[in-house]
Amino acid sequence: MAGKKNTSPEEFWKQYEAALGEKVLAYTLGQYLAGWAGYDHPLWGLLIATDGGFRFHHFPHEGWIQALSRISTGGDAPTEKTIFIPRDRIIQAELRREKSLLKRIFVASQPRFVLRYRDSDGAEAEFVAEADSKASLIVEKLH
Repeated sequence: MAGKKNTSPEEFWKQYEAALGEKVLAYTLGQYLAGWAGYDHPLWGLLIATDGGFRFHHFPHEGWIQALSRISTGGDAPTEKTIFIPRDRIIQAELRREKSLLKRIFVASQPRFVLRYRDSDGAEAEFVAEADSKASLIVEKLH
């Protein structure tokens, strides 16, 4: 669901909601760290709370050097990646901040958005991402 380069943020979110069929309640930029089967490396994307649940949406970016390399080797273009966790499977959402003042001063760290949920087999799982403080609104909207 990549938007056009000249699309305003309001128009982007209107189109996004229309494509999902859900109302977007809150969003922020974040970096996925752990808890998504098949992805063991960090991915930047949007953390999104909707009236249907939680989404992490990674929009791929490819620089010209990567594109040239991919074209010359016949590789595939990067694709969008999305995880959706329905609201009825969410156990808890929280924003964990470093408590130690010394660690906050000497080691720059973003708050961690942690979403505990039941996976498709009913087992408890955790999705973890670094996010800015705007993720607190996502936590609020998911409760």
